[in-house]
Amino acid sequence: MSDASLSAPLKAELRAGRLAARDAIPPVERIEKSLALASHGLDTIKFEAGAIVSGFLPIRSEVDTRPLMAYLRDRSARLCVPVILDKQTIVFRELVRGAELVAGTFSTFGPGPDAEELEPQVMLVPLSAFDAAGHRIGYGGGYYDRAIQRLLEKGLNPMLIGIAFDCQEVASVPAEPHDIRLNAVLTESGYRPFGEWDR
Repeated sequence: MSDASLSAPLKAELRAGRLAARDAIPPVERIEKSLALASHGLDTIKFEAGAIVSGFLPIRSEVDTRPLMAYLRDRSARLCVPVILDKQTIVFRELVRGAELVAGTFSTFGPGPDAEELEPQVMLVPLSAFDAAGHRIGYGGGYYDRAIQRLLEKGLNPMLIGIAFDCQEVASVPAEPHDIRLNAVLTESGYRPFGEWDR
């Protein structure tokens, strides 16, 4: 049996457990934790003026990244968010003030097809679980893995910052060769860099 076939059930178990823990956070507490996370991010996320930063609009019990994205915009970031095109692909469309958001797949919202598609230099990455080595478990669709791989194949090297609550950390994520590690994770208790490595 391959490593991949062995790790898939474990990843599914870890994903379910950490998402249940996230779901259990009371809504008011989730807001407070999201604001604390935004405050930490304001002090620690470094980029040049005009850099393209991808965030995401929260669904279900995710961290609400909108306060953090507002802070980053005020520091001259150019914001974009993911939009699902099909079962394989997400693109990142520019998020400008006042633009209409349209309904998408999985209860998501995002800018419509008239919005410009951008290539992020800093990516705020949603996840279901993470570990202290910078490995993440997504939601199982592989959208971010493929999007990041496309950027790397173009010679781009985006800064990958996992966005999560502390309760989503696990002792160890089973890593596979194709997995792309995070540069850092940002939670309500602070910003944790994982150091440099070859992807």
